[in-house]
Amino acid sequence: MNTAVKVGAFGAGIVLAFGAAFGVGHAVGPIGSDPAPAHGGHGADADARGGAQAPGVTGVKPAAAEAPGGLQVSERGYTLAAPAEPLPVGTRTDFRFRVLGPDGRPWTRYDRAHEQDLHLIVARRDLSGFQHVHPTLGPDGTWSVPLTFATAGTYRVFADFTPTGDPGGPLTLGADVVVAGSYEPAALPAPTRTATVDGYTVTLAGDLSATGSSALTLNVSKDGRPVTDLQPYLGAYGHLVALRQGDLAYLHVHPQGAPGDGKTPAGPGIGFHAQAPSAGNYRLYLDFRHEGTVRTAEFTVAVGAATTAQAPPVAPTSSPAPEAEHGEHAH
Repeated sequence: MNTAVKVGAFGAGIVLAFGAAFGVGHAVGPIGSDPAPAHGGHGADADARGGAQAPGVTGVKPAAAEAPGGLQVSERGYTLAAPAEPLPVGTRTDFRFRVLGPDGRPWTRYDRAHEQDLHLIVARRDLSGFQHVHPTLGPDGTWSVPLTFATAGTYRVFADFTPTGDPGGPLTLGADVVVAGSYEPAALPAPTRTATVDGYTVTLAGDLSATGSSALTLNVSKDGRPVTDLQPYLGAYGHLVALRQGDLAYLHVHPQGAPGDGKTPAGPGIGFHAQAPSAGNYRLYLDFRHEGTVRTAEFTVAVGAATTAQAPPVAPTSSPAPEAEHGEHAH
């Protein structure tokens, strides 16, 4: 049905249901905590500042063995306090939020992971409008970043971070925010092996699975020629985010190898190992940098029972490293 829906009038109510009203953030205590982490992460066996898991170490649990990240506004005593008021559409906005610690106060101490203290992922509930940005932390514990929401609707924001001193390791919290205006939901694009962005073609090889970790390789070309001089972005040649259709369960995977390690080529292939938390349809977003600009290639993939007919896999241009050496971090 293509009936436009007005979202502005009830925007505050939706977000308040998550208990994350920014304006009263100082008075909001932890909404709840779980007895165990609800997602895998960089983990004690991973280098939280470089992103590469130590060779031979397999201590990080597969993503599907745990609840995926981003489904809760509060976890382990930390709460994502996002704006409750409707946000403007099509206008550059100073997006501000806080992470409240177990004592209810704004948390200000973070371990740097992949060159940033916090990664903010934004996507509309229909999986369009993806953004991956890095806010600035103020002395009062308020994060801020300029954002433009191109279309109206309900968006999910994910705060991906590692609180300093917390033995639980990395954490991903999620909350809904509303952008006022007439909302026309977009259909999820059909599964595909090829995506184009700004003259680049990115081809996906391999199949995302919910039954075990699988190898995925994304090959980048431009004007029909393989790109072999990708530039590091956040300490890697690419970053891959997957969101599950429906609840927007969050999976963030970092590639195998690292720039400058003497064995990882700068393209055209970017290799990953990943496991989906369940069968279903997923939207994949690959961030890569070339000629000084970060671009995002987007794919729809169907996992398990949701799988539909797809083109045969394209052979990887560069072979993935053994899984024990990869830099996977599933959140």
